[in-house]
Amino acid sequence: MEKVSGSFRDPSGFVFKENGNLFRQINPCYFHVYNDLKNKKIFDLLWNEGLMIRHQEIKNNPSEIVLKPEEIPFVSYPYEWSFSQLKEATLLTLNLQKKLLEHGFSLKDASAYNIQFVGCKPIFIDTLSIEYYKEGPWVAFNQFCKHFLYPLMLMSKIDLQLNKLMQLWIDGIPVDIVDKLLPVSKYFSLNYWLYVKFLNSSQKKAENARKKISVKLSKKQLFKLIDGLIYTVNGLKLKKQKTQWGDYYTFTNYSSDAFDTKTKIVTSLIQKTQPKEVWDLGANNGHFSRLASSNGIHTLAFDIDPIAVEKNYVSCKIHNEDKILPLLLDLTNPSPNIGWNNSERTTIEQRGKADLCLALALVHHLAIGNNVPFGNIANYFSKLCNSLVIEFIPKNDSKVQELLLNREDVFTDYTIENFEEQFSKCFSIEETIPVKDSLRTIYLMKVK
Repeated sequence: MEKVSGSFRDPSGFVFKENGNLFRQINPCYFHVYNDLKNKKIFDLLWNEGLMIRHQEIKNNPSEIVLKPEEIPFVSYPYEWSFSQLKEATLLTLNLQKKLLEHGFSLKDASAYNIQFVGCKPIFIDTLSIEYYKEGPWVAFNQFCKHFLYPLMLMSKIDLQLNKLMQLWIDGIPVDIVDKLLPVSKYFSLNYWLYVKFLNSSQKKAENARKKISVKLSKKQLFKLIDGLIYTVNGLKLKKQKTQWGDYYTFTNYSSDAFDTKTKIVTSLIQKTQPKEVWDLGANNGHFSRLASSNGIHTLAFDIDPIAVEKNYVSCKIHNEDKILPLLLDLTNPSPNIGWNNSERTTIEQRGKADLCLALALVHHLAIGNNVPFGNIANYFSKLCNSLVIEFIPKNDSKVQELLLNREDVFTDYTIENFEEQFSKCFSIEETIPVKDSLRTIYLMKVK
C-alpha cells in the first residue's frame, strides 16, 4: 500500500495505491455517514447528475470499508486552470452543496483541490467531504471564499493570472490580502461588502477577542446564501486583456500550404506512434492537440498564455470535447512540489507521463527567448514522454529574428546540427521531415 501524499489531512479516510490501482480507505469514524449516504441513495443521485466521481465498493464490513473510485486521467490544480475552468469548478461546488442541503447533508469542506476535470467537465472527487446538515453557518464557507470566490474576483477585477496566488497560499487566498488587492471600485460593490469586507472585519474582531466567529443561519437562509453566491459567480466576467500569444495563429508566418503540410505531418506521426496519452507542450488554441483528441486520445493542451488556455477551454465547452484538457504551464517555471513536506501538490512529471509529447514552434522560445540550452531542454522533455514530435526553427526564420530583434545574438550553438547532437543524447531520431514552403523541420524522436 502506498498512501497518496495529498490525502493525509482527512480524519475520515485516505487514498492509496496498490498494484497500480487507486483506492479510498474509510476510517471507522465515517462509517455511519458513508453507509447512510449509500442507503439513502445520495451517491446515486450525485452520480446521475454528474456532480461526483463514481466508485465501486471493494469491502464493506464492520471493521473495514474500501472503495475503488473511477480514476481521473490527469490530476490538475487550481493554479493551472483558466478563469472559466475555475468558474465552472466553483459553480459545481455550489450546486453540489445545494443538492446536499435538499437531502439533509452538507459539504464539510470546500477545497478547490476536491474538483478535477475530465476533458471540459469538472467533477467532485472527495467522497468523504460530506456530513450531516446542522443548523448554523456553512462550516466550509470561509474555505469556499478563499479557494473559489476570491481567486475569481481577483482574476475578474485585476488580472486573470492572479490564480497563481493559489500556489503561494495552498489553502486559499486570505481575505485580508484580497481586501488590499481589489481596486478602488470595490467600495461600490455589494459583493465586496458581503463577501470580503464583512468577513475580514468579523475575522479580525474574533481574533482580537479570541472568540470563534458565530453567525446563525437557518436552512432557508443558507439556501439564500448559496443562491446569492451562484448569482455572484455567474456575474463575474473576464476583462478584455491582451497577451503575447492569445492571437498567435492570427500572426503566424506560415503560408496556408506550409500550415496544411505541418498539420498532415503531425497527424501522420500521431497515427504512427499510436499513443494513449498526448501532451501538447505549447498548445496555444489547441489546433494540433485536437489532431490527437479528435481521435479519442486523451490529450493535455499546455500553454503559458492564460488567454490562449481560456479560449481553448471555452472551445472545448462549446463542442463538448471530453478528451482534451487545456492547462496553464510555464515550462521555464513549471508547477513545483509544494505543501506539507513538499509533497501535497506535485510536478507534472510526478503526476503522469505522456506516450507522446508535441513540441511545435516551441524550442526557439526556450533556447533563445529564455536562454535554455538544447541539452537541458532535451533532458527535461525525456522525463515527460516516451516519444516526441518536435519542430526546429532556424535562425533565418522570421519568428526567430523577432526574438533577436532587440538583443545581441550570442546564441552560436543555435544550429540544427547542435540541436540534433544534443537531443540525440536523450532521444533516438526516428524521422526528419522538412515542412514544405517553410524553413522548418519536424522530427519524430523516441526516448533512449
